[in-house]
Amino acid sequence: MRRGVACGVITRDSGEGDIAVRGDLRTGTFCGGESMTIQEIVNKHGNDREHLLAILHDVQDGSPDNSLHKEAIETLSHIMDITVADIVGTASFYTMFSLQPRGRHIVRLCESPPCYIAGEENILAALEKRLGVKVGETTADGVFTLETTSCLGACGVAPVMMVDDEVYGHLTESEAVRIIETIAASAAA
Repeated sequence: MRRGVACGVITRDSGEGDIAVRGDLRTGTFCGGESMTIQEIVNKHGNDREHLLAILHDVQDGSPDNSLHKEAIETLSHIMDITVADIVGTASFYTMFSLQPRGRHIVRLCESPPCYIAGEENILAALEKRLGVKVGETTADGVFTLETTSCLGACGVAPVMMVDDEVYGHLTESEAVRIIETIAASAAA
């Protein structure tokens, strides 16, 4: 699934887990009629604490700004009978989750020792220059957020970058910039 596609309408009825995700909680929109309520997401995975990570992934994937919104967390807390603090604590522990709005495309550059040795810092500098942002920032047009991560589990093809759910290995500075430019061109089309 491609993350962060924004368009359409969100509904909110009785407060019993019927905030629809696949859109923007502030404007009430989602895409192509494809939406799931938080209750439906919980039903899909099961209402056990052990499924919280999978549920949080689905909720965040449904957000056009790739983040977990306060309203969604509160609804999830009510449905699963888990405190908001527990959900926020879980979400804030893992770097794949965000409580702050991010771009439609998340660019994660691995900074593990193998990637560092293979030139990660030069690739990071090239990405920052091309995107015009520093790590943790989102481009002005809302298309990209640049992040670093401790490991993407692809050390054999270091240096490695992940954009959304796609992993790119054996990167050079120019190859990393070319990937970003290709994605930017398709986002503009």
